[in-house]
Amino acid sequence: MSSALARPADASHASAAERSRRGPFRPERLTPARARVQIQNLTRALRIVDSILAAALALWLARDGGLVAPLVGAAVLLVVLHGLEAYAFAHREPLIRHLLRVGAAIGASAIAVQAVALTPLARGEHVVARWLLTALPAFVALHATWWVLVRHGRRTGRLTPNIVLVGATTNAERLIAAALRTGEVNVLGVFDDRAARAPEAVLGVPVLGDTKALVDHRIMPFVDRVVIAVESTAQARVGQLVERLSELPNPVSMIVDVGGDADRDAALSHLADLSGAPTDARRATVKRIQDLAVAGVGLILAAPVMLGVALAVKLDSPGPIFFRQRRHGFNNETILIWKFRSMRHEMADARAARQISADDDRVTRVGKFIRRTSLDELPQLFNVLSGEMSIVGPRPHAIGMMTGDVESAKLVATYAHRHRMKPGVTGWAAIKGSRGAVDTPELVRQRVAYDVEYIERQSFWLDLYVILMTVPCLLGDKTAVR
Repeated sequence: MSSALARPADASHASAAERSRRGPFRPERLTPARARVQIQNLTRALRIVDSILAAALALWLARDGGLVAPLVGAAVLLVVLHGLEAYAFAHREPLIRHLLRVGAAIGASAIAVQAVALTPLARGEHVVARWLLTALPAFVALHATWWVLVRHGRRTGRLTPNIVLVGATTNAERLIAAALRTGEVNVLGVFDDRAARAPEAVLGVPVLGDTKALVDHRIMPFVDRVVIAVESTAQARVGQLVERLSELPNPVSMIVDVGGDADRDAALSHLADLSGAPTDARRATVKRIQDLAVAGVGLILAAPVMLGVALAVKLDSPGPIFFRQRRHGFNNETILIWKFRSMRHEMADARAARQISADDDRVTRVGKFIRRTSLDELPQLFNVLSGEMSIVGPRPHAIGMMTGDVESAKLVATYAHRHRMKPGVTGWAAIKGSRGAVDTPELVRQRVAYDVEYIERQSFWLDLYVILMTVPCLLGDKTAVR
């Protein structure tokens, strides 16, 4: 009886210890960095929806009267909402305070409507009462929804960036304290090479190990940025850290030393980028829209072809229609990609220990055709729709892929830099001739060089060019082993 009672108590203590180990910032669920939504993008979308609603209300009220006063009311409402920072969604702002901002904006718009209605320009329009009766409930309900949406996104980790700190220093304490006050970022952990002297936690944020542990830590696919918190005066140590962290796909920044009480709340803005692709929220949004459009249309057009390939694979050899393989995605995230099976099921090589070769005895008759035409890659359009892949990007390689007797990732120091962007169904390397197996160190280096070049140059127009060139390049290439 006593032992039975002890087990729940032990579990409770273990749960408390686990919560302590996770620290004060860990969200309920860790979201991969690729799935993070920047708050600026969300608020921009909310302002567009508000604008559409305000215009629709003005047009609806104009049915029984003039249009001038309702349009002025809509314009004033949107301007005052922005001026009162109703789209800022401060981290701990209660719902009632947010709705008071909305109410104040609606009140200001009603005054404007009434003022305009009294002028000769409005020709006696009297819509202020109807404006209040429609705009007030509509915008209060809409902004209550926005507030709940933002709160849920922050609680689940989709709206707040995740960072880890390198160095259990005073700068680290300052940044963590500022983050606790503002909720601007989640600090998931601290890493410090001086393990013997480092504390177990910094202001509740756990110290998870040294920089060697950081490079391979399972938390890294969920981290948006690595921040070096070592004082900049320690130049030798900073240089060593930058060199060691350069192999990561995650962007690396450094805290610029700040001092004095006036800088406490500004500590989060004192970051200098050291490596990694700069974040461009607008470019990422455009790329995602392009991916959804191309993948959606592609699936519709390719549906008959995919059905035919699926039937041919099933009739050609025993085994499943699809082949699934774990590969590296954005920020070294492990993703499961889909292909039509092109090899004999019993000889499938999920870890790519042996890369494809000419006249490979593992490839079926149908497999040779669909590999040569790249039809085996069509199911990856579903990976694009799910957000794990992009239409254009570095091709995803199998985790642990071997080049000869050496793991391919160990042949190039900057290999992980190709994971600074989502992997693609096609890519710059593909249209430049780097397709199929990379079975020599030189081919691995060439592939990585093309991938890094693409990441540095990526744009909507470059992606469109790669998409248009993919089919002629693939069909015109008779030499690549695929």
